Amino acid sequence: MWLVVTAVAMLFAGLSSAYIVLRGLPTWQNIAVPSLVWVNTIVLVLSSFTLESARHAMKSDKYQSVTAWIGITAALGLGFLAGQIMVWRQLVAAGVYLPSTLHSSFFYVLTGVHGVHIIGGLVGLTIIFFKATRRRLTSANQEAFQVAAMYWHFMDAVWIYLFMLLMLA
Repeated sequence: MWLVVTAVAMLFAGLSSAYIVLRGLPTWQNIAVPSLVWVNTIVLVLSSFTLESARHAMKSDKYQSVTAWIGITAALGLGFLAGQIMVWRQLVAAGVYLPSTLHSSFFYVLTGVHGVHIIGGLVGLTIIFFKATRRRLTSANQEAFQVAAMYWHFMDAVWIYLFMLLMLA
């Protein structure tokens, strides 16, 4: 798992390094980022809290609560992705496309790559959801949950970093 986290961290480190360097060019033009990004951020941060609620329920082997909280976490993840698609649609409606400016290019690429990784996290949540429904996810056997939770929280942290990077341009 650490290999995956390290690879993802390096991917975003490289992209954000290029962003920071190119942001200093005289031709840099900021785009107006839709305010929906703030809502999406809250939704994703909330999903980390619901996942921790699942972890708490798992310590007591409360299977229905575990599956409910994992389901809510996945629904929030899907809501985040839907919200990001809406942000892209708002940008397109405003005439801001991938090649419009350097800022728009980085916005689309960084949020898109993050979205793909969120889809990967949703796959992990789906796996632990079904393990929990079959009672294969317990307080004594929770390795799959730990891996999925670590990845999900890491992607949440990456988003907070990207949010600050893109919003403070």
